Amino acid sequence: MAKKKKTTQPYSEYHIEEQKITDTLEWNYMPYAMSVIVSRAIPEIDGFKPSHRKLLYTMFKMNLLKGDRTKSSNVVGQTMKLNPHGDSAIYETLVRLTEGNGALLLPFVDSKGNFGKQYSRDMAYAAPRYTEVKLSPICQEIFADIDKNTVTFVDNYDGSMKEPLLLPTTFPNILVNPNLGIAVGMASSICSFNLHEICQTTIQLIKNENANILKTLHAPDFPTGGQVIYNEKELSQIYETGRGSVKIRAKYRFDEKNNCIEIYEIPYTTNIEAIMDKIFSLVKTGKIRDITDVRDETDLNGLKIAIDIKKNTKADLLMHRLYQMTPLADTFNCNFNLLIDSKPMTLGVRDILKHWIDFRIHSIKNQLAFDINKKSEKYHLLIGLSKILMDIDKAISIIRHTEKEEMVVSNLMQGFSIDEKQAEYIAEIKLRNINKEYILKRIEELDSLKKEIQDLKDTLNNEQKIKALICTQLKQVSKKYSKPRKTEIIAEEEIEDIPEQEFIEDYGIRLFLTEQNYFKKISLISLRSAGEQKLKEEDKIIFELETTNRADILLFSNKQNLYKLKANDVTDTKASSFGDYLMNLLGMEQDEKIIYMTTTYDYSGFMVFFFENGKAAKVQLSSYATKTNRKKIINAYSNKSNVIFMKKLEQEEDFILFRDTDKATLFNTSLLPLTASKNASGIQVYKLKKNSFVTTVYEKDTFLSENIEYYRTEQIPTTGHFIQEIDKQKNNIV
Repeated sequence: MAKKKKTTQPYSEYHIEEQKITDTLEWNYMPYAMSVIVSRAIPEIDGFKPSHRKLLYTMFKMNLLKGDRTKSSNVVGQTMKLNPHGDSAIYETLVRLTEGNGALLLPFVDSKGNFGKQYSRDMAYAAPRYTEVKLSPICQEIFADIDKNTVTFVDNYDGSMKEPLLLPTTFPNILVNPNLGIAVGMASSICSFNLHEICQTTIQLIKNENANILKTLHAPDFPTGGQVIYNEKELSQIYETGRGSVKIRAKYRFDEKNNCIEIYEIPYTTNIEAIMDKIFSLVKTGKIRDITDVRDETDLNGLKIAIDIKKNTKADLLMHRLYQMTPLADTFNCNFNLLIDSKPMTLGVRDILKHWIDFRIHSIKNQLAFDINKKSEKYHLLIGLSKILMDIDKAISIIRHTEKEEMVVSNLMQGFSIDEKQAEYIAEIKLRNINKEYILKRIEELDSLKKEIQDLKDTLNNEQKIKALICTQLKQVSKKYSKPRKTEIIAEEEIEDIPEQEFIEDYGIRLFLTEQNYFKKISLISLRSAGEQKLKEEDKIIFELETTNRADILLFSNKQNLYKLKANDVTDTKASSFGDYLMNLLGMEQDEKIIYMTTTYDYSGFMVFFFENGKAAKVQLSSYATKTNRKKIINAYSNKSNVIFMKKLEQEEDFILFRDTDKATLFNTSLLPLTASKNASGIQVYKLKKNSFVTTVYEKDTFLSENIEYYRTEQIPTTGHFIQEIDKQKNNIV
């Protein structure tokens, strides 16, 4: 049979429909974005993301709250009935919830085996077949009365079983454990607080919704300990808005015997490897010279980073520097995003606790309604049982003389005027229990049962009683599970503000700048035993300054740029080396050259600039100071005329300016106005003829003259004075 020829539709016959990009994004991208926000990355009021909730509920159904530990692989496999995202993702979630990993202040999973450590980037956790888990005792509070309709249950992904939408946690778990999540277009970053403080604060808010929560909720408490820097203003902002930052830093002790700093608690936001990498980098680049070795000595006793230091190094001073330059001091940025009724909200601590109280009230009402219903059913059955007490023989006779089994219930209903449920209950009583003693004992419960039902109804209809019940539960949870704070609180005012200069090793240095843009920093000690300075062929030294390692170095280029270096940031070199090539060190342009170098400690004094067009400018040196560590400042001086001379001055000085080779004028810089504008074009000092220029500037002491005052002017601008022949000869002026 011949194959039928396949025909294709010409491209021109296809219908192409134009679509707005905004509509396409809304139809295709928004469902995904909302799914990530609502069903994956953002926690809800019970403090859990869906992955956490599915895992813990699976363990609860596996009887791991009271039973023995089981292999983690068993838990992972069972959890896939609720969470179809794959075994590796489920196990990663399980690892974070364990006591062994240490990521939570109040771990939910009791673990055995290697689960890695939250404070280590490289410490891998063992495979699930090697580790064992069960639920921690605190989970009794997480699942309290979950079988009493406290929360809503829904079908799982394939409809084969039910799972809870939320867990009826009896304490505000949302704020007791840290919770981080990145969704689409938003993120959640919730820090942890001490369980006792949270319970106390919640009780206070139940009693007075305007209570000052700063009095009971002192500061965040992190699983890795460390120190939190107390700033009342920042904390108040977080408590009210849910946004802000908390400063945290590591804790250390000094081992005098081994001359070693031991860091034993670090910020929650970092890890051992990141800290050590940064310290290695600082030592390698010469920014810290007091450290001889850094080791990770973490063992079964806990975290420890050992830092060996030089003999006369002040440990406290070095640690202050490390706090400034490494992740040993860090910031936890708070962004309290969570879902309330499936809607993302950013809430402060106060509002989160208010929503949790509402959630808990609703859960308890559901539980009370369940208990009332169950007890009412029992009460109803016992009422029926009491009706046969007066004539047990009649009940036996009815059952005995009923010919068909299905007629027993209806005959009992007719004989004692009871309903079907009561009759069914009586019919199911064992023959041995159909006696007066048994029935009397059962119906004795009627009065107490009636009272219990009434008490439950009174509580259900009285929100104040429900709130009192919540307070009681919170006190019990706090008493049973709370632990001392892990993170120490230190007041911001207690931290000594040590000037940055104190961190820098102070010793004498000499700076050399060559014509070909080579730069050397040599210590005076090294210079004493050094030979001749090594230079490139046809290169020469144009500037040489003596200062200390704490100075700032200012380098002015012919492109009106100022390059700033901290002497401490430049590596010491020797006379036998060429030094650093400034093109590479500063990122200069190819045809750019440094034409002036100076140093400063506090940016006091001023710069004077003399230009070819006869103008001069006096600029405050403080104009070049920057709050940030900027290395380059553009427009450092005027580009309207070629600069002839520049110098940094601490006080007013005399300069002598030459017009071509025929005239000169001596004047004091006090005649120049001081300006803060870096690129000021200056004021006219010299009155110049057409095609005439200022060619040279001398400092007064460098110009040889028998009567130098002859050239002085007290007013500017000036036309200058003709240079005397004898002065031309002495100064080789042609």
